[in-house]
Amino acid sequence: MAFPHYGFVIFLEVFVPYRTYSRILKYLALTLFSYVLAALVVRLDWGMIFRSTIIPHLEFSADYLLNVVAVLGTTISPYLFFWQASEEVEEEILNGQIQDMGIGKPCMTRRGVAIMNGDTVVGMSYSQVIMFFIIVTTAATLHAGGIIKIQTASQAAEALRPLAGDLAYLLFTVGIVGTGLLAVPVLAGASAYAVAEMVGLKEGLSKKLGQAPVFYVVIAASTLIGMSLDWVGINPITALYYSAALNGLVAPPLMALIIMIANRKDIMGRFVNSRVSNVLGWVIVLIMALVGVALIASLATGQ
Repeated sequence: MAFPHYGFVIFLEVFVPYRTYSRILKYLALTLFSYVLAALVVRLDWGMIFRSTIIPHLEFSADYLLNVVAVLGTTISPYLFFWQASEEVEEEILNGQIQDMGIGKPCMTRRGVAIMNGDTVVGMSYSQVIMFFIIVTTAATLHAGGIIKIQTASQAAEALRPLAGDLAYLLFTVGIVGTGLLAVPVLAGASAYAVAEMVGLKEGLSKKLGQAPVFYVVIAASTLIGMSLDWVGINPITALYYSAALNGLVAPPLMALIIMIANRKDIMGRFVNSRVSNVLGWVIVLIMALVGVALIASLATGQ
């Protein structure tokens, strides 16, 4: 069942031209609206939801802190730094601003930076709205129904059916499939960019297979390794959960480096960070670092 799904993803990344493939991913992201619709068709106490959103329940147990770190880690994931930066360069190559990855310096304008900024704001806002509705739907149905141990994504969707009805089940399933088709190429692609840059090899989805063979081999290998986890008995939900927590612990020092680079005029020129960006950036780094330290301390003391 899984192989056609993963095989389709590999085919898209390796053989479909970048311009076409980027459009496929863009429109595929619309499937995530199914999570919003799923929440709307379930009978929910929206008053309680908004009150709990504004004034959340807080505790300082290891499980609670692990959840917080995992949420932060899946929101600001280190691998996304590689993906986002590389895709910006792919767009510059596509628009003729530079010749190739690592070759040439694009002529950046205020309009170009504003477009990138707007793209990032819209993308991050969209992802947070979708995450909110996923949390609301699962909390009000699965968790409220006492279902707290989920082994697979399909099990989550099946468990939703008797609690919320067939329509919510169908919408949630569409969201899971769409999320998978979006996440697999991003994860595999980010790995390929990181490996290629580390060893100085040709890279880029704008290149054909023969122009960057190692880059595409890493994409295929990463995808197949991910698929094989299910064969060797590793719980994919558990693996994703703990990898998100690990991302949450690793992200703060990487974010600190990015902020320092963003303040260097010899690198950024006139586009160095604004004071507001610096303040917000360092506050987020501090919060993530404190939560990570609290988690490690909690695990060390067994609390």
